[in-house]
Amino acid sequence: MVEPILKWAGGKRQLLSEITGQFPAGFERYHEPFVGGGAVYFHLEPERGSINDLNDRLVTLYEVVRDRDPDDLIAENETHEHDEEYYYDARDEFNDLHEVDDKTDDQRLREASLFIYLNRTCFNGLYRENSSGEFNVPVGRYANPDWVQADRIRALHGVLQDTTIHNEDFEYVREAANAGDLVYFDPPYEPVSTTANFTDYHAEGFDKDDQKRLRDLAVDLDAMGVSVVLSNSPPVAELYEEYDQFSVTVVGATRSINSDGDNRGEVAEVLLTNVPDDEKRRTTLSEYN
Repeated sequence: MVEPILKWAGGKRQLLSEITGQFPAGFERYHEPFVGGGAVYFHLEPERGSINDLNDRLVTLYEVVRDRDPDDLIAENETHEHDEEYYYDARDEFNDLHEVDDKTDDQRLREASLFIYLNRTCFNGLYRENSSGEFNVPVGRYANPDWVQADRIRALHGVLQDTTIHNEDFEYVREAANAGDLVYFDPPYEPVSTTANFTDYHAEGFDKDDQKRLRDLAVDLDAMGVSVVLSNSPPVAELYEEYDQFSVTVVGATRSINSDGDNRGEVAEVLLTNVPDDEKRRTTLSEYN
């Protein structure tokens, strides 16, 4: 199992066994259209597949990890400093680089390195953009943060070698997936209350119409013979009620990233899948009613 480089809101490290337990025992290629921090993808270490995210800075990071010599990124990471003033200068540089249309290889390397550094030293490990697309998370308070991440970068470099990386709408997978493949969707979640809304990790957000588009895509993939697993918050289960091919399971997850420490606790999530029980890796989870 390979550990992710980044901390990520909504990351699935704590639910890896529950999620992968819903996967079929065998499949051809693996696709993850909302890869984020990549906990499931890197845990699975698929031989072939694709990942995607709308966050172009995140995509640049994964492309650099895949395509560059790992020692190049590690050496760049070693240039950073554990200092508050340096953090805000680095954040400004990160945002300035985002405005550059045709980056050189060295600029892409620098942007990837800054991403890791900021993620490992910002408040609560958050990734957040304002309406202008600027990363705006303040500095965190850490005694000895590890932003070099040498072992993980080397490991991820190997895992990503046969991975196609996309930076587009999640519907790309309609063309990328074939019968026998597995697709795992982990979209920004439908809020469970008016205050529980964490869909602003990317400036463009993810609304209810997007959730419906995703449901329609899942139905189409099922008709194509593609295995589908999707995680989300309980309200989204209603969108799948009329489709008998999808079973729904409820699991408990701990919210570890929240600006209010009192609101970090267990919350309900649902796993939806078209994988028959007798084809799953394990079937010990209770059905959701």
